[in-house]
Amino acid sequence: MKNLFLSLLFFVPLLTIGQSNPGRVTGSLADSTTTKSIPFATVALQTSDSKIVSGVTTDDQGAFVLDKVATGVYKVVISFVGYRTKTIEKIAITSEKPVINLGKIVVSPDSRNLSEVNVVGQKALVEDKGDRLVYNAERDASNTGGTAVDVLRKAPMLTVDLDGNLKMRGSGNIKVLVNGKPSSIMARNLADALKQMPANIIKSVEVITSPGAKYDAEGSAGVINIITKKGVQGTNGTVNVTGGNLNRSLGGNLNVKGKKLGLAISLNGYQYRNIAENNSVRTALTDGQPTSVLNQSTYRDNTGTGGYGEMSFDYDPDSTNRINFSANAWGGNFPMNSTLDSRLTDPQGAVIQQYHRDIKFRNPYGNSEFNLGWTKSFKKSGQELSVLTQYARMPDNYYYTITQNDMQSEVPTYLERSTNLSRNNEYTFQTDYAHPFTARTKRDTLTIKAEVGAKTILRGIGSEFVIEQALTGMESSYAIDPNRSNEFTYDQQVMAGYASLKIDSKRKWNLTAGTRLEHTSIQGDFVTTKSRFTNQYQNLIPSFTLAKTLKDKHTFKVSYTQRISRPLIWYLNPYRNYSDPKNVQTGNPYLNPELTHATELSYNTFGKEGMSFNAALFWRQTNNSIEWLSTVDAQGAALSSPQNIGRNASYGANVNLTLQPNKNFNLSIGSDLTYVDLTSVALNQRTNGWVWSTTPNASYKLPKDLTIQANGYVGSGWISLQSRNSGWYYYGISAKKELMDKKVTLTLNLNNPFNRSVKITGDQFAPSFTAQNTSLFVNRSFRLTLNYKFGQMSSGGKQSRKISNDDKK
Repeated sequence: MKNLFLSLLFFVPLLTIGQSNPGRVTGSLADSTTTKSIPFATVALQTSDSKIVSGVTTDDQGAFVLDKVATGVYKVVISFVGYRTKTIEKIAITSEKPVINLGKIVVSPDSRNLSEVNVVGQKALVEDKGDRLVYNAERDASNTGGTAVDVLRKAPMLTVDLDGNLKMRGSGNIKVLVNGKPSSIMARNLADALKQMPANIIKSVEVITSPGAKYDAEGSAGVINIITKKGVQGTNGTVNVTGGNLNRSLGGNLNVKGKKLGLAISLNGYQYRNIAENNSVRTALTDGQPTSVLNQSTYRDNTGTGGYGEMSFDYDPDSTNRINFSANAWGGNFPMNSTLDSRLTDPQGAVIQQYHRDIKFRNPYGNSEFNLGWTKSFKKSGQELSVLTQYARMPDNYYYTITQNDMQSEVPTYLERSTNLSRNNEYTFQTDYAHPFTARTKRDTLTIKAEVGAKTILRGIGSEFVIEQALTGMESSYAIDPNRSNEFTYDQQVMAGYASLKIDSKRKWNLTAGTRLEHTSIQGDFVTTKSRFTNQYQNLIPSFTLAKTLKDKHTFKVSYTQRISRPLIWYLNPYRNYSDPKNVQTGNPYLNPELTHATELSYNTFGKEGMSFNAALFWRQTNNSIEWLSTVDAQGAALSSPQNIGRNASYGANVNLTLQPNKNFNLSIGSDLTYVDLTSVALNQRTNGWVWSTTPNASYKLPKDLTIQANGYVGSGWISLQSRNSGWYYYGISAKKELMDKKVTLTLNLNNPFNRSVKITGDQFAPSFTAQNTSLFVNRSFRLTLNYKFGQMSSGGKQSRKISNDDKK
């Protein structure tokens, strides 16, 4: 590792070619209280009579450079919201002394509270932050009162189908974080989690396609980071209420920040209604010849209820130390009750079996997480040491009961009930150290930041499942089925270390390179059947990004990284769901991790009138790719489980364009095109083809604080190794009205007002079966949201650090 760093320090200066300037003024900004650097502050160079000569904003380390300054006497004026304006007089640029280094400039926070803040400029809906694209969801009125599904459908490079399944550039293997840290609800069942997370609490979504070495190596397609809204300093809060036919919610937050102590509390409750129906015809094959035909129809109409709460406490004993504690919890119940009509015939149409089932399926879930951390900052801006700990408890239980009759009578002929008690206890310890320094050559100045860290994760997972059946259809005859009951325990230990180096050149070159070493040890035990398995592996994960900016607004970037995906309890749990005996689902405790190679070439630029443009070409290959596969026996019963299929290769491009023709009109559009090639040598199968999607969004601000917006989505569908599905579209309009000096906001959303439901068709194919499916999803909806802001606020303060276990699937 030492040799790698020395090589980088030697190589990068050779990439930069200096250019002499008439004069230069440099320096850096820091908070006088916390000594923290102040990024994105305005630094203006003025003549002695206050005429502006040039200006820049400080970078993410608080540094600034004013180039090409002619000889003369000037003053520097520094301003930033929440800080007092500072002026440095009598800065003389001469031929003898053309370069002036002002060193570290400390500025004082403005202690006055801001009763009202008028923001003139607006963030673009999609921003390029170098290593990620950011979708500013809070600026999108059409999200108000919805769920995370509504938000992620509009984020660049992402597609979310009508069942909530998320894909990035055609791959569903994505790591989703919340505020930079994992959430067990996201790891448990991502599709359900997105439906249950209120959009009102989401500030932005970060799409990270090439994560660096500091990130856990999880998520072969990339990392999605959902940033929730947080209050600024002072005493303030919000209350929001949403009513609608599919979504309802009630929530709010309160923030209190003193000189050394800070407390933040957030509570949200929500309901989500899901209405859908499905019809399918599946033909079982033996040696290519049909042996049976299964016709099924299902209908479901469910309302899930849940809530989310978070409390954080920060203590700053002095200007260089911070101790932070936080606790949060998810909880709720998301039922999946349904009715099922099933008819099995032979190839000639003679009935073999038919029945009607009423299925009551519930999934009470919960997660509690506790974080305790200490962060030490030093006098040198950007130098920081942190020690973080985390404990998470994640119970996840499933219950179903089945009442079956023969369609000719309502008298039950068969009863079944199942209990699966699942748990996941997790302990994490992490330490990180960052050290910035500067290297100068005759032609250039390099800002260098070295980071190292270590991490340990201990997980204890368990699942006990019992299935009881009453063959006579009478409650009194229930008996345990020993062949479908078991107890399973699973322990996993992950030890990791990383080192990375970020080098920024004043000539607008940027290099980020690093490597991460992860060792994984696994022990599994089927307690009932007394069978065990063990596994261990280690992975060296390199990452590399090189970027060049031309004329301050044209940036070209090339990156390469490897990613590893370890399956967790949702994929590993061997519990079998027999609620539909013709379509049984189970996990696979013997899965191996995926390893992905990802390369990307991108370009982005921006204009003065709010225009931004981003385009990228990418290639991604995943070995040991995990996909849900199905096999069908001669009796027409399918068993689906995740398997390591072989290779998943993707090639494609994505484009995002934002325009602002005038100060009131915003227009954005994103498009993705991906060629997917899935190959399994073991199954002797290969599936390939193109998938694409387009997402337009337009808003217009009318007089009297009224904003209208229209958005939409159209896509080609998706491809897996055993299936192809048709495309679909949605559209929506919204109106937002601000009242009472913008303290109250009313937002009305209409989604698919002219279509009650969306229809999707699909084909499945494998050596043991072929199938055709038709699904209808009800998504015509309306919702009205009231948001009220109260209290006062002021800027400033430090950001607490938390652990991010982004290695979970």
